[in-house]
Formats: sequence, structure tokens, C-alpha cells
Amino acid sequence: MNSTPLWLSSLTLAAAGGWLAANMFAGPATSKEPRFPQLTMDQLDEKQKPLGEQIMKVSSVGIGGPYNPMIRSPVLGQRLFDLFYYLRWQTSVPTKLNEFAILVIARQWRSQVEWFAHAPLAAKAGLSADIIAELKANKRPSGMTEDEAVVYDFVTELTATRKVSDETYARAKKVFNDQQIVDLTALAGNYVMVAMLLAMAEETVPPGKEEPFKMGEP
Repeated sequence: MNSTPLWLSSLTLAAAGGWLAANMFAGPATSKEPRFPQLTMDQLDEKQKPLGEQIMKVSSVGIGGPYNPMIRSPVLGQRLFDLFYYLRWQTSVPTKLNEFAILVIARQWRSQVEWFAHAPLAAKAGLSADIIAELKANKRPSGMTEDEAVVYDFVTELTATRKVSDETYARAKKVFNDQQIVDLTALAGNYVMVAMLLAMAEETVPPGKEEPFKMGEP
């Protein structure tokens, strides 16, 4: 089934969703310097270095993105890193759907770093280029499979309305088990938190790379 759910056709929610996309998540799209100077391994103190070593094993941007502000609070940073590790590499949710859910959050927040990092991972995991392009254009992707549509609607409804309707939950139960539903929910919340860290720190894509979201775009 790939029909638009009833809750999404509500005028009230459409207005709320439009406000979310056009106003609350209208930035950042800027070339400003990040608020926290970029750290390198040789700048880390004794409390930060063990976390930095773990980050360097899995990060494609070194101690960049959310890791740059995280490592300023190394105890919290370690707890978050452990959570990230589970939600990325040990979660019960299939990788393609996991990355799709991250992109849904990245698009809601217009998070330059989240989208830059995870769009290629989603494509590598098998998410179609058309779905990625339509999501980036702030559209509900067409041509989604049933499990993809459930992920999109579940995550979007949860973040936009702060609840999951009985209809959407019933659809989720048809394709996911209990653990997967819990993991998917935690993933969405986690990447909202990541987007918040990135926005607060004004982190952006690596030098010389193009930001995915341009000024003036919805």
C-alpha cells in the first residue's frame, strides 16, 4: 500500500508541516565559521583522546560534524557515541530504511551535515535516487515501497504531530516487529538531537564541499 495516509491530508497538519519546513527549518544555509573551532587529534586532552580515537575509526569527516561539539563534553560525548554506534550499526532496522529515516529528519531540519553525510549512505544501501531527490525537494516521495512509506509516514507524523495515530501504528506493525518500532522511534529522536547540536554549533559540510540546501529554497 502506498496511498497517502488520512492524517497527512488534514489541512491543519499541512499548514503545520508547511510552517515547519518553510520557517522553523529554514536554516542554516550559511558559510559562516562554526562556533567551535575544528579540533584535531593532537589538540585533544586526556579525557577527550579515547573518544577521539573511537570517532576516527568510524567517521568519514574525522572529528567533524556533531563530533566536534560533542567532544567538548567527553563524558556525554562517549554516551552519545555509544548510542550512535548502536543506532547505526547494531539496530534491528534494515540499513536502507534506517538511512531513509535519518534523511527524513535531515530534510525537516535542513541539516546540511546530516544530509551531506547520509544521502550517499542511503543510496549505497539501496534507497532510490528518485526518492532521495523528491525528499530533498521537500515532497513526499512517490513510488515508495510499503516499508519505505511506513518509515516516511511514521517518522513524519511523530515529529509533526508529536504522536503516532492508530492507523499509522497498525501499518508499522505489519512490516516491523516491536524492537524495530522502538529502534526506529529512538533513531528519529536521536537525529533530531544531532540536528540540534549541528545547528547550535553552526557546523557545516567539509571545506570545499557544496552544501545540499541553498538559501531561499523551501
